[in-house]
Amino acid sequence: MSELRSRVKTAAVLLPVFVAAIVWLPTSVLAVILGAVVLLGAWEWAILAGFDAKPIRVAWVALTAAVMALVAWKLNSPSLVNMLLGAALLWWAFALVAIALYQSGRALIWPRGALALMLGWLVIIPPWLGIVILHRSELYGPGWVLCLLTIVWVADIGAYFCGRRFGKRKLASRVSPGKTVEGILGALVVGCALGLVGILGLDWGPIWLVCVLVALTVLMSVLGDLAESVMKRQAGVKDSGSILPGHGGVLDRIDSLTAAVPFFVIFAHYLRSAS
Repeated sequence: MSELRSRVKTAAVLLPVFVAAIVWLPTSVLAVILGAVVLLGAWEWAILAGFDAKPIRVAWVALTAAVMALVAWKLNSPSLVNMLLGAALLWWAFALVAIALYQSGRALIWPRGALALMLGWLVIIPPWLGIVILHRSELYGPGWVLCLLTIVWVADIGAYFCGRRFGKRKLASRVSPGKTVEGILGALVVGCALGLVGILGLDWGPIWLVCVLVALTVLMSVLGDLAESVMKRQAGVKDSGSILPGHGGVLDRIDSLTAAVPFFVIFAHYLRSAS
């Protein structure tokens, strides 16, 4: 219970600040702030990939910053944006298969070492890119960003409390023993209910596509969470870091977004085009 209180206090401080930043700050400033968060995540990712030496981690973070600067410079290139988001979805397709095979009792097919380090770019950069794209777009804007984040955050809260109250059947016992089927169902119900209200308020297109978008975004958030659990299991750690009291590391807080954001952005663009 003390951990829960610590998590609530941390969220109570950070959430209003984060929402205000999305609503009031220009995209360029928000991109820098979120970029700093991503770089903290890159620092933690290097540890999970098996690189404990500080010089290597510093070099990795610096290289990640350079890649993000290049992406920001080419932000007006649709081909680059689509390539990065598409590559991210390919990675998450692989992650889903690898997790399913591992859960079925087979050996874990998961990158480690230098390959895992490089693939980290497909995990931490696309969500930053996706949020920036949504925020700066005249068709989307801050409202869409808040709607996306609300879907993921509320689904995470729903999974936590429904899992604690009703959880009996394990979702992926070998990957993350604490997650239950009941928790995921709670995430779907709560996330979809609130997400539909927000999205319909933004005057989207066909209702059935909206429902599919929200539900799949919630499920993608679960995949991102499970993937980080695999990384932590391989590294032999409980949390990716300790920067946030009660919440662990930065990756522990953004893991759900790593898979959900690229999917949401691509699907939302399709949905917008179909409306």
